[in-house]
Amino acid sequence: MIFLYLIFGLIIGLTFSLVIYFKQRTIIVELENDKELLHQEKQTVIEFIHSLIQSIDEGTKRSDLYQRIVHCAILSNRALSACLYESYNGTFRAVATEGLFPPLKNLKELYKHYFTSTSRTELIETILRSESFALGEGLIGTVAQTKKTILIPHAKDDPRVIQHYEPTLMLHSIIIAPILFKNNLLGVLAVANPIDSLPFNSEDQSVTESLAEQAGMAIHNSNLMNLLIEQKKIDFDLSLASNIQGMLLPKQFPKNNSIQIDAYYQPAQKVGGDLYDVFALSENKIGIAIADVSGKGIPASILMAICQTNLRHLAQKHTSPSAVLKEMNFVMHPEIRQGMFITITYAILDTISNTITLARAGHELPLIFKYNDKEDSYHHEKIISPGMALGMVPQDIFDNVIQDTSISFNPKDTFILYTDGITEATNKEDEEFGINRLNRSILPSLKSSTKNINEKVITDLEEFTEQTKNMDDLTLVTIKYTGLGHSL
Repeated sequence: MIFLYLIFGLIIGLTFSLVIYFKQRTIIVELENDKELLHQEKQTVIEFIHSLIQSIDEGTKRSDLYQRIVHCAILSNRALSACLYESYNGTFRAVATEGLFPPLKNLKELYKHYFTSTSRTELIETILRSESFALGEGLIGTVAQTKKTILIPHAKDDPRVIQHYEPTLMLHSIIIAPILFKNNLLGVLAVANPIDSLPFNSEDQSVTESLAEQAGMAIHNSNLMNLLIEQKKIDFDLSLASNIQGMLLPKQFPKNNSIQIDAYYQPAQKVGGDLYDVFALSENKIGIAIADVSGKGIPASILMAICQTNLRHLAQKHTSPSAVLKEMNFVMHPEIRQGMFITITYAILDTISNTITLARAGHELPLIFKYNDKEDSYHHEKIISPGMALGMVPQDIFDNVIQDTSISFNPKDTFILYTDGITEATNKEDEEFGINRLNRSILPSLKSSTKNINEKVITDLEEFTEQTKNMDDLTLVTIKYTGLGHSL
């Protein structure tokens, strides 16, 4: 009897041990499965990151990048379909889909066209792309507003889900996750209907959130890459425009023993809107021009090039500076878009008559410093020259205002043209350099060369502004009559 009790006790103990063993084994198996799932999730994310990095390095288009994201979402979740939504003017629209992703709005009117459609996939894509969700509207808008993932394991039981009569569009289970970068919403990723018909669970949600997080980083980096590419294109265009502009500005001036000329030009950006030109008109006449196109950058440089081309052509046609500018205004008015204009001074220097005849279309007044032989000194004389900018007023008004002005230009006299970038340059106290400082800067160096005069002005300007970045183009053209001869 005691032996039977002993055997019975052993059987019970063995059974209990087996139960404990199998329970522990079950736990171990579950842990192994969880570990395997975590490994798969990690591997999926790693492969996804590799794919996205490769696509960014290859300069993949945004649409292709979105398609890779939804494709990876389907593979990692063993889903039948996925869709990515992007924000357009405050509403969210589908920009990439894979599989027959069920529309999330009730679009019965569109379904009327279903049976006449030759392609079910095309119809669904049309329906999806016609959908839009405002912030807070529907499941997509809610995820966008809260920036939190929504997991709906059993969609049939959830009143938030719109169901459709078409069997292929039935929604069984769905995960919707925000695509974020540093808490900035970039889009919404939705994954629908597992292949095995089992509902999505928390592990699937974790995978989708990991993918959405990496997608956010990929989209952000793609934006930076596109900006960099665009910036390189812009830099190339600017460099090209700068080179062309450099070719248009005169490399050397007409040779004349009676005249000494120097020019300083510094654009505020890679390309500028200032123009200066000096060219021979005849054996004893030189054309001199300075102009300032409103605005900066490529549009201003293009208009400047057009201006110079017209100037060179019309200067050979007319002997009067005002006649040149009148025809320039007539020709260029259609070329000058609204809000832009050109100020210009065009002068003709005659070394036989010792005169400068000029016309001014709204540009800064030129400076003339007359030499007094008896006192061996210089004094500044004011030049009166009316005129309005090119492209600013109708032709009849422009013609009525502008006129020629003639001044004597004798040995040792100095004639100076400049743009408002010189006089309107400001210091840290927001005080302008101004015309009076410009005059005071020029006077001490008038007995030296034109190059020294310009260098003195620029040095004084830099000291005044404390070499802060130029907000406008700087152009300075100085002409001195040496009186040593007349040959060009």
